[in-house]
Amino acid sequence: MNAIATAPATEVTHVDVLIVGAGISGIGSAYHLQDQCPGKSYVILEMKDTYGGTWETHKYPGVRSDSDLYTFGYRFKPWIGAPIASAEEILKYMGEVIEENGIAPHIRYGHRITKASWDSKANLWTVEATRSSDGAKVAFTCNFLWMCQGYYDHEKPYMPDWPGMDRYQGLLIHAQLWDPKIDYTGKRVLVIGSGATAATVIPAFAEKAAHVTMLQRSPTYFFCSENKNELADKLRAGGIDEPTIHRVVRAQIMHDQAVMTQRCIDEPEVVIEELRMLVRAFSGKEDFEFEPHFTPKYRPWQQRLAFCPEGDIFRAAVEGKLTVHTDELETFTEKGVRTKSGQEIEADIIVAATGFNLLMMGGIPFFVDGQRVDWHETINYRGMMFTGVPNMAWVMGYFRASWTLRVDMMGDFVCKLLNHMDAKGIKRVEVALRDEDRDMALHDWIESDNFNPSYLMRGLKQMPRRGDKPEWRHNQDYWAERGEIPNIDLTGAEFVYDGQRSKQGATPRETEAA
Repeated sequence: MNAIATAPATEVTHVDVLIVGAGISGIGSAYHLQDQCPGKSYVILEMKDTYGGTWETHKYPGVRSDSDLYTFGYRFKPWIGAPIASAEEILKYMGEVIEENGIAPHIRYGHRITKASWDSKANLWTVEATRSSDGAKVAFTCNFLWMCQGYYDHEKPYMPDWPGMDRYQGLLIHAQLWDPKIDYTGKRVLVIGSGATAATVIPAFAEKAAHVTMLQRSPTYFFCSENKNELADKLRAGGIDEPTIHRVVRAQIMHDQAVMTQRCIDEPEVVIEELRMLVRAFSGKEDFEFEPHFTPKYRPWQQRLAFCPEGDIFRAAVEGKLTVHTDELETFTEKGVRTKSGQEIEADIIVAATGFNLLMMGGIPFFVDGQRVDWHETINYRGMMFTGVPNMAWVMGYFRASWTLRVDMMGDFVCKLLNHMDAKGIKRVEVALRDEDRDMALHDWIESDNFNPSYLMRGLKQMPRRGDKPEWRHNQDYWAERGEIPNIDLTGAEFVYDGQRSKQGATPRETEAA
């Protein structure tokens, strides 16, 4: 399929840079563009009617960050408050960034992109969209496209097709589609799933529900901690200014995370016992029973380590407000579900915390010179650019560190690239394999023994491929990238400017033959 017919646009607007998405990535990228490329015109296209992205999509009880805000917050705006914050607090923070930096006039809300096309003769992207307010077909042309729309489908979460779903007489809803108007007071609530969403929603349900049950196929690791940062509190008590506190605490947290990540590889059994010690301490139960419901089959950080402030989910279990079943769902019944072991679980409300559907580039059809882009046939350059796709960058954050760390880092890189192109009079940039990469093995986006949540494993064939060299993969290692990305040589042979490599002796490798 090499073309998609669309109605002619009634309006066409040109900007230097078009940013897709007004979530945490898009707002941060806009700040860096304004700050580092002040002469560039830009717009942000956002499908929703407001900013926030993930923090606007999810409205289930207790929705909160699972990264600390000292690193999840932008480096240019200090976070003041508890390290784990609610969605409401994060949206307030983002709103302040928008207001303080005059970003609001650049945002076009209610614009659903239907097509993005690159023309090498004009060196332009044309982005077509439908405006929700009046249904008008509009178009934007730009010299550079900055994709900040995230990595999952905000409208269609992953809901397994369980047997008997139509028989159930209660309320069945996916956590991503939760309506805050739902009253669960005094109700029996069943949560299916055990990841970060379940860890967040279960303690909130337990406050008002008659009882909460968690049904999981396999357990998750939890990191229990107080919702405070002692270093930040000490520095604040000593009268240290907030920008300094933000910088110092951020550095300390990133150091601690680097150590923890490496220990999960080098001594996983020791880390597991330390995580258990925290559970015992916060639950107040020295003989807390971990088997079988809290003993995962993988090592820590092969899937996301769920943060558990004050040990809230374990306190709910100890207090008798939460029952856990580790089993597979066999079928829904009129009153609830039956597991494969024959356990009948009755519930008034069933919440599927079963995760995302991965959605590459927001599901937008992309074309380069009339040819449809198949992302799995492209090779990624450090997880931000792609072979055969000019003048475009994509923000994909970290799994083991705060997403926003890469937003800031990529903001620097993209602006450095744009300024380099302007200084040289360059109109087009793309990445291509070098001669030394000719025989490089190609693989799926990430190794399953590195990071393997279900949504990623289901969606790997949507994702660009990786090579076995650092330049041709998203290594998910902030602590390595913080030294590598700022020092990228923009005259390197992997960069092709206006059809010519800046260093000789390399030939583009046709991705179709790879």
